[in-house]
Amino acid sequence: MANAKVLQEKQQVVSDVTAKLRDSASTIVADYRGLNVAQVTELRKRLREAGVDFQVLKNTLVRRATAEAGLTDLDSALTGPTAVAFSKDDVVVAAKILSEFAKKNDALQVKGGVVEGRVVDVAQIKALADLPSREGLLSMLLSVLQAPIRNFALAVKAVSEKQEGGAQA
Repeated sequence: MANAKVLQEKQQVVSDVTAKLRDSASTIVADYRGLNVAQVTELRKRLREAGVDFQVLKNTLVRRATAEAGLTDLDSALTGPTAVAFSKDDVVVAAKILSEFAKKNDALQVKGGVVEGRVVDVAQIKALADLPSREGLLSMLLSVLQAPIRNFALAVKAVSEKQEGGAQA
């Protein structure tokens, strides 16, 4: 018979993971097998700086959490050693960091994930990683909004300079 304290701890982990699955903008599941301690430390540091929670979890506990969260389609990605990255605010940041790290370190393999409550595959995560960050998208939007005003100002300046040139002659 399992120890009651151990069962309670496991139930707490399942409820924590379930809450994170529901609250996260994106959740990425990866296989970290083959990474050395320095590489895992570097990956954790990058993710932590971006506000992403990165945990190594037991597959059985994550499967129970996915069942409670209604995300059982993710269970196919829960094989072998599993690390899970939970990004609460930014949908793109976890996918971007993990994909960039995986390009430099063949040992890290993204297996799947959940984006805004929908289970996605590796190809969709890679496509998400190729998108600009939230800040990048906002700066693009700002430059698009500023372009007409800037062009109008340049046209007014050109007309003004032309009139000054005509008045001097």
